[in-house]
Amino acid sequence: MRSSNPVFSRRGFSRDNGYAGFNTAPQAGSAQGNPYAQNPYAQNPYAQADVQAPATTGRMTMDDVIVRSALTLGTVAVGAVLAWALLPVSGTSYGLAVGAALVAFVLAMVQSFKRTASPALILGYAAFEGVFLGVFSEMFNSRWSGAPFQAVLGTMAVSGATLLVYKAGWIRVTARYARIGMAIAIAFMVVMAINLLLVAFGVADDGGLRSFGPLGALVGIIAIVLGAFFLTLDFKQIEDGIAYGAPRSESWLAAFGLTMTLVWIYVEMLRLVAIFSSND
Repeated sequence: MRSSNPVFSRRGFSRDNGYAGFNTAPQAGSAQGNPYAQNPYAQNPYAQADVQAPATTGRMTMDDVIVRSALTLGTVAVGAVLAWALLPVSGTSYGLAVGAALVAFVLAMVQSFKRTASPALILGYAAFEGVFLGVFSEMFNSRWSGAPFQAVLGTMAVSGATLLVYKAGWIRVTARYARIGMAIAIAFMVVMAINLLLVAFGVADDGGLRSFGPLGALVGIIAIVLGAFFLTLDFKQIEDGIAYGAPRSESWLAAFGLTMTLVWIYVEMLRLVAIFSSND
């Protein structure tokens, strides 16, 4: 199945519109019927390399993923710091933040439908996303002092815990796991879209399901759990890409996916911190 993200759908590493690791079925001769025993890249250009060639030649490694992810997340951080420092909270800064978010959305969508990773598009997305997050965070900090810092710590805690349970094998990313999680995520996004329309037309007051009350806190927790779910898909996708010899350029897609997921978790964590602070 196609890998996705709570905010934007994106392509997985495989080139047949399948998710590496999820689009393989048990076949005769596979190790004990394990669906992952078949190379998901066997029917795409990645499998064209001579099997005798050095495994590291032009192939994606964990170091590549770490470096590209650091560059992408670093660009988000720089954009956020500059926006915080140079754009004081005002109607103008809100307008710029909305504009930056729209540009980031367009760049992300363009990258999502491209057949190859474009570092320029990915870093451009990160820069504009950073501007939005900088203004957004400053807005929350002006009312709930220290909320952005707590949200960063919370995002790190969720990400670290998710990686820990994934590496420990407590979560197994299987096709069934992915299908169920994706169904829940799609249902969540549909409900949030309907809620947004109801709020926009004045049918739901105080944000509806996204209010700053107990219901809003529950929705925020569900959103963060979904973010953790997508992190597990990201981790599995990266592992499969490395194991099956995805080209080094694909590490940009890994960085792109991780960045979008972490931004999602941070935004939801920031709202959750604000809700709990409001109830103190």
